[in-house]
Amino acid sequence: MSSSSRIRLGTRNSALARWQADWVTGELQQLGVDVELVLIATSGDQQQQGPIGEIGGQGVFTKEIQRALLDGRVDLAVHSLKDLPTDEVPGLCLATVPQRASVADALLCREHGSLDELPEGAVVGTGSLRRHSQLLHARGDLQMKDLRGNVDTRLAKLTSGDYDAIILAEAGLQRLGLADRITQVLDTSIMLPAVGQGALGLETRDDDQATMDWVRKLDDPATHQSVDAERSLLSALQGGCLAPIAALGRVENDVLQLAGRVLSLDGKQMLAATLSGPPSEAVQLGIRLADDLLSQGAAELVSQSRKRT
Repeated sequence: MSSSSRIRLGTRNSALARWQADWVTGELQQLGVDVELVLIATSGDQQQQGPIGEIGGQGVFTKEIQRALLDGRVDLAVHSLKDLPTDEVPGLCLATVPQRASVADALLCREHGSLDELPEGAVVGTGSLRRHSQLLHARGDLQMKDLRGNVDTRLAKLTSGDYDAIILAEAGLQRLGLADRITQVLDTSIMLPAVGQGALGLETRDDDQATMDWVRKLDDPATHQSVDAERSLLSALQGGCLAPIAALGRVENDVLQLAGRVLSLDGKQMLAATLSGPPSEAVQLGIRLADDLLSQGAAELVSQSRKRT
C-alpha cells in the first residue's frame, strides 16, 4: 500500500463483479479509506464460449487478479468466493468474508412458473456441473445445455428461446436488481449451493498487515466459519470448483451445521452427508464430512467429472 489509508482494489469488469467491488469500496470508505478500483480482465471473461473446463478449469476468474496482488499492482482482490480455488497461493491470504447473501439457486423460466411445470424434455441452461447433476437428479427427463456469458447475455439467450429455463444464483440477481426475473427459488433439498455461494472473499498479500487490518473490519465470523468448512470439504474431496459437489454450512446457536453432496454427471447417483460441531473446528468438520462422502464412493464420482471437464 502507498499509505495506511489508501487501497488499490482489483476486480473483474463484469456488472456483478463491479457491484461487489463498489460495495466493498463503500464499506471501506465509511471507515475513512481511500479506494482506487483497478479493472483486470480474466481468462474467464475473455473466453465466453464453451465449457469453463476447456479454458483452464479452476481459477479462470481469479488467477489474473491474484497475479496482480502478488506483483504489487493491487492491494486487495474481491472475488465471488465460489470462484476462488481452495488451493493456497503462497504469499496470499483470504483475509475477510463479509456477511453472506442468499445461498440459493434460482430458476428463470421463459413460459412456465416452476421446475414441476416445465414440460418433459425441456431445455435448461447452466454452465455448472453441480446444477446440471442436481437438476437431473430431480428431473431426469430434462435436456441440459451449456450456458456461458455474463448475466445479461444469459437472460438474452433465455428470452430469445434458446432455452426453456436457466439457473442462476439468487444473490447475483438480487445484487443486480434482477430478482423480478426469478420464477422459482429452488429449495436446498433440490439444489444445494456451490461452496462459497452468496459470499464474497477479500484476498490480500499475507505480509500486508495494513490492508488486512482495514478489511478485517468487514469480516462476518459466522459466514467465514461456514465457508471455511465448505472449502475444507471441497479441498479434501480434491474436486475443484467445477465438479458436481455441493455444500452448505450454517452457524446457528453457536453450532456449525454442514451438509455436502457429490453427484454423478447424469444425476442418477447422489451421495449425501451431514454433521455438526463447534464453529471453531470448521476446517476439521469439512475434512470429516469429506471422509464420510469418500467412504460412500465420492472419489469415483469426482474422477468422472474430471474426465468431463
